[in-house]
Amino acid sequence: MESSPLISAGLPISLFIIMIGIGMTLTLRDFRQVAVYPKGLIVGSVAQIFVMPVVAFALAYLFGVSPAIAVGLVIIAACPGGTTSNLFVLLSRGNIALSIVLTVSASLLTILTLPLFTNMALQHFMDTEESISLPVVKTIVMLVVIVLLPVAIGMLVRTRKPELARKAEGIVSIFGGVVLAVLIVALLYGVRDDLWDLLRQAGPSTIALNVAGIMLGLLAGRFAGLTQRESLAVAVELGVKNGTIGLMVTLTLLESSAMSIPAAVYGVLMFPIGFLLAMYGRRVIPKTSVVGQAA
Repeated sequence: MESSPLISAGLPISLFIIMIGIGMTLTLRDFRQVAVYPKGLIVGSVAQIFVMPVVAFALAYLFGVSPAIAVGLVIIAACPGGTTSNLFVLLSRGNIALSIVLTVSASLLTILTLPLFTNMALQHFMDTEESISLPVVKTIVMLVVIVLLPVAIGMLVRTRKPELARKAEGIVSIFGGVVLAVLIVALLYGVRDDLWDLLRQAGPSTIALNVAGIMLGLLAGRFAGLTQRESLAVAVELGVKNGTIGLMVTLTLLESSAMSIPAAVYGVLMFPIGFLLAMYGRRVIPKTSVVGQAA
């Protein structure tokens, strides 16, 4: 499915609305709280922004995927967590405040790191004749407009109209899930003739990336001395990605159906794996340890 007016215009607009929803979950107090105890933020950000793309490079070689699939794998690995990650952290009884701040901080850092890792992957995996380059300035401007600006708008709405923000937050989250689902269905329909071959190529490496992110979050949290709730928040943030950003980069900037397959497959598979992680969290973290504590 090549880029169309619906994708090139509708996708950024939809993502803008979704990021406003993230902003509506935030207050300045959330940032101050995590700033006082920054270990979880540091561990999660380093793993999310730098370690995950390296893992994707390694998995691309390990599974021997095609160059386009390899680039797509690195792109989805370099994407931040999405609004859905906050829901899964809540379900798993993880630290929701840390999850929210990790989502936003990773989204902002992505403005600089996503173009970097995308271009590294393009130069490394694509043949000289097929070599294409991500337009860095255009990408940075687009990410600023659809990440930084809407988050600021959402926080302003939360400050000025808290009741409106609480009501709109759930609607925006549902809207985000619907947008991602529609994109995935449309993308898979567009490549239906080659669907099973693409799933065969991208499925195993994508599942491995998802599981690797979750395990990395849990292990990094343990070695860094984070609490179970903080470790779960980091693990979910690494495992539940903002697939909409990955699809935007591959479809609207790179205009490649094949490169977008890992993001689409990841967007589907992360839900059942995320529910398994949530069930694990609810088993190891008693409800009494969450009630009455700062989220």
